Amino acid sequence: MSQQPEPTGDPHGRTMLAATVAQEMRTPRAAGIAGVIFGVAIIAVEILIHLAIPNDGDPAAWIDDATRRGQLSWALTLVPYAGIAFLWFIGVIRSRLGNREDRLFATTFLGSGLIFVAMLFSSAAFLGALLVLETGPHPAPAAEVRLFSATATLLLTTFGIRMAAVFTLVVTNLGRRTGIVPRWLQVVGYGSALVLLLAPPRTFWAVVLFPVWVLLLSIQILVAGGRPVEAQPAET
Repeated sequence: MSQQPEPTGDPHGRTMLAATVAQEMRTPRAAGIAGVIFGVAIIAVEILIHLAIPNDGDPAAWIDDATRRGQLSWALTLVPYAGIAFLWFIGVIRSRLGNREDRLFATTFLGSGLIFVAMLFSSAAFLGALLVLETGPHPAPAAEVRLFSATATLLLTTFGIRMAAVFTLVVTNLGRRTGIVPRWLQVVGYGSALVLLLAPPRTFWAVVLFPVWVLLLSIQILVAGGRPVEAQPAET
């Protein structure tokens, strides 16, 4: 009789390694790193888009400028990675909150974050479509370039920042209740949420405020390791 080949490797060791990797990916360090990646990437994206399509210029002027097209192309390259990092940031934060996460806040937290990413990707898709058409045999006419460009910037700088405001408000409140956000960052979070809610449409500095807040929160998570930073009064 032919002998069956014996299984190679160490299944128990592989299982332990997979469990260790999965646990490490849910640690505060993972949330902090994901938040830093998102903050840096989205700040770069917003600066590049603002340089390519300034608020005070013709929304269609960038399509005939190779430098501006290059800036926009770099911005669109970074957008998917920023979105992935932000989704990872959301997932790790939810994992850390666990049973302490209120259902109302959990729904608003997750919903606002997902809608923000959807608007970010939609905005990038509009601009990316114009770049694709420009390199083909049938470039978009100037009227369509203006329409698509205006739609993309409005999605990000008007509707997107309102969802970012809700996300900032909810995370700050959850951080206050669980003690993982210090008082100074609570003040920054509530103030940022208010500005993002009330800022006029297409306000560049308001758009940059959200990733700056995520960056500060992520650095705080990395420094504190996700531990409570202050004693919180017991809720009744």
